[in-house]
Amino acid sequence: MTDISRNDNQLMSLDDDTLHEECGVFGILGHPDAATLTALGLHALQHRGQEAAGIVSYDGKQFCSERRMGLVGDHYTNPATLAQLPGDRAIGHVRYSTTGDTVLRNVQPLLAELEVGGIAIAHNGNFTNGLTLRRQLIADGAICQSNSDTEVVLHLIARSRHASSSDRFIDAIRQMEGGYAMLALTRTKLIAARDPIGIRPLVMGELDGKPIFASETCALDIIGAKFVRDIENGEVVVCEIQADGSISIDTYKPQNPKRERLCLFEYVYFARPDSVVGGRNVYTARKNMGINLAKEAPLEADVVVPVPDGGTPAAIGFAQASGIPFELGIIRNHYVGRTFIEPTQSIRAFGVKLKHSANRAVIEGKRVVLVDDSIVRGTTSVKIVQMIRDAGAREVHIRVASPMIFHPDFYGIDTPDADKLLANQYADLDAMCEYIGADSLAFLSIDGLYKAVSGAPRDPRSPLFTDHYFTGDYPTRLLDKDGASNVRQFSLLANNG
Repeated sequence: MTDISRNDNQLMSLDDDTLHEECGVFGILGHPDAATLTALGLHALQHRGQEAAGIVSYDGKQFCSERRMGLVGDHYTNPATLAQLPGDRAIGHVRYSTTGDTVLRNVQPLLAELEVGGIAIAHNGNFTNGLTLRRQLIADGAICQSNSDTEVVLHLIARSRHASSSDRFIDAIRQMEGGYAMLALTRTKLIAARDPIGIRPLVMGELDGKPIFASETCALDIIGAKFVRDIENGEVVVCEIQADGSISIDTYKPQNPKRERLCLFEYVYFARPDSVVGGRNVYTARKNMGINLAKEAPLEADVVVPVPDGGTPAAIGFAQASGIPFELGIIRNHYVGRTFIEPTQSIRAFGVKLKHSANRAVIEGKRVVLVDDSIVRGTTSVKIVQMIRDAGAREVHIRVASPMIFHPDFYGIDTPDADKLLANQYADLDAMCEYIGADSLAFLSIDGLYKAVSGAPRDPRSPLFTDHYFTGDYPTRLLDKDGASNVRQFSLLANNG
């Protein structure tokens, strides 16, 4: 898929031209290996954020925090690092920034000492009124040490007049709007909460009788935990260690619950293929997208090639439905990190090839169908098509397993402004195709996507999912965007590099 070209002077890889979601969360209460299990869970959630990772634990006397820039495996495989995180309760976070600079002070979990005791918070998503509340708090005398919207929650908890940490937490998040899955750790409690519409996913698991919360089921699988259930939209679950060592679990639900609308992009791109999101297997949904795409946009070709890795399940479905052979025509090098070559003009064209190369043996002389999960800006699609042509392809056709993206996101997906989106830059599909350099271009319809995930077309009167990036139907107020002209959308591209 395609999105953000970071800088004209920087080499472009496929990963630089993708959508990003800013984080994943994991927490466990009452297990002697809490920090190690949290690190493993974060490793499984690494796809949700690669800029930074953090873990906070509590050992019965004090909170311990390790927050690092970079990947989970770069730091938390070190026994010495895990030794700094004692205790039988912990929460962790992997981050890709959409609000706040990419600096250590913004790495979660954020930890604070309050009147009711210490509390650590980590969340996935964005608050659409976070900047508005932040300004109000600062005007009232609050001192903010980060520019992460998560810190707003800590201030609201500190200012709440409720007696218990649980009630203060609930009081605070009831003032927040947007999409989020949030975990909080106190001296005795692990608290989990999901936004009122359920835009961001959050699941509950169990290991050795101890409660676990995670953004996706794949984080439970890696540690052998049992999946218990999805946290409901608007629900708050409070797990507390009692004096006798037992763990109580209490749930709090809104009096007037809203209808759940899970983010549709979890199925298109963000969630890991082996996860189950909202009761649906992600791999199956993506494969169905490819099947529906083959039915909606058939063509004659010799080989179906996925754009790795996101396009692979859809390409398998497309190949099966069309009868066109599936081949790995693009090989990904998983061992190249950020660009290590000085990006001079003479070698800038090598950017895509650093991480991906064409498999000439299955491409040369062939009519190739490239299947991608989505296209945002289209800049990488141009490079991929040229790479396939350079490998000797006779024709190059692009099939995209999601609809055209017309609108930016404000709930935790890093998207460019509307006028930077490919769908808004060209008058029609033919013009987009000409820009990309393909022989043909087709996108999956919104009904085709809905059918792939839920089995039924989209009901415009009551959509099952949050799908505003395709339709413009935002499920909440956008207070920060609409309420102040000097507030940019939550996707702060300058801060993201």
